[in-house]
Amino acid sequence: MEFDTVIIGAGAAGMMAAAHLDGRTLLVDHAKSAGEKIRISGGGRCNFTNMHTDPKAFICANPHFAKSALARYTQWDFVALVEAHGIAWHEKTLGQLFCDNSAKDIIAMLHKLMQARDVDLRLQSSVSGIRATDAGYSFTLATPEKTHKVTTRRMVIATGGKSIPKMGATGFAYDIAQQFGIPVTATRPALVPFTFADGRFAEISGVAVPARMHADGPVFEEALLFTHRGLSGPAVLQASSYWVEGAPVFLDILPSGMYEALRQQRQIGGRKNMTTELARHLPARLVEHLAGVFDLTGNLADWSDKRLDALMQGLQHWELLPNGTEGYRTAEVTLGGIDTDALNSRSMACKAQPDLYFIGEAMDVTGWLGGYNFQWAWSSAMAAAADINASR
Repeated sequence: MEFDTVIIGAGAAGMMAAAHLDGRTLLVDHAKSAGEKIRISGGGRCNFTNMHTDPKAFICANPHFAKSALARYTQWDFVALVEAHGIAWHEKTLGQLFCDNSAKDIIAMLHKLMQARDVDLRLQSSVSGIRATDAGYSFTLATPEKTHKVTTRRMVIATGGKSIPKMGATGFAYDIAQQFGIPVTATRPALVPFTFADGRFAEISGVAVPARMHADGPVFEEALLFTHRGLSGPAVLQASSYWVEGAPVFLDILPSGMYEALRQQRQIGGRKNMTTELARHLPARLVEHLAGVFDLTGNLADWSDKRLDALMQGLQHWELLPNGTEGYRTAEVTLGGIDTDALNSRSMACKAQPDLYFIGEAMDVTGWLGGYNFQWAWSSAMAAAADINASR
């Protein structure tokens, strides 16, 4: 079996690259179906990109690395592709774009594009014994039917990171990088809920509030959800990508206008308990929990401006110390990966091994929550495909 290009990993990046490659292409994956992470994403409707995609929304040791690929294949290019295939979409919040119908529409689109290029898709298949040759690469491909010896001029690794191992995620890309002497940065779960060892939020599990949250990075203003294990919700997932073990996170749950409202109410209804008044602005169960964190005793009339100011500051700058995260089990992405200093930012090819490419989540490029990581999959795949096609 001889191919011009072999792609390992039939996820978003791998399918996108295969859908745009010239020549004989083999796409391999050990899963039963291609695009499984696409299928489950966005509640089954796939948050396929973000209107506000910008390099600043990506975490990478080299903040300039993603600029070229994102500029040459933008979010609007993917939107045009989606529209050309008759897939209806809508904006949900913060520029997040979803399919109106189903994430399966994106998968079907990629399958159609691959079929048009006669891509050889081999599922439930494994690759072993990869070695470099004078003409490219060779390896053993084990399929449900038989075992093949495969040779290829170029190899693209699109196997993603370690997140969601129950879906088959592994560190395969990092193993290949190590085999060929390509450095890999430290990896850890990202876009992942925080956990607290003492189960401090178990009593208010299920309570959600608008929040502003940050670790050692930008402040994210989105929803926050208290859980039996700790904290979740979009604001939390975003902050987790900037968090390092042992460091605190900072939470602001002060509702807009609450301070002024409490001061006014103090003048006309000061006999009411502070907890009663707070429950007009925050969920009652959360107020009960806050009573154990801050001193909320007394009637509103008993609260001086100084004491009220101190409470407002506490709600605006609530410092919490997670004991960890839920790990790769629930992490949406893997932070870190193939060191981008070893890759060409225009082609995704290895500088020392120019016929070996890494695309998508496998490399040290991690986007924010909200479609950014899918856009990186599309953009990095197109960068690799363009380079491979140009060199044929």
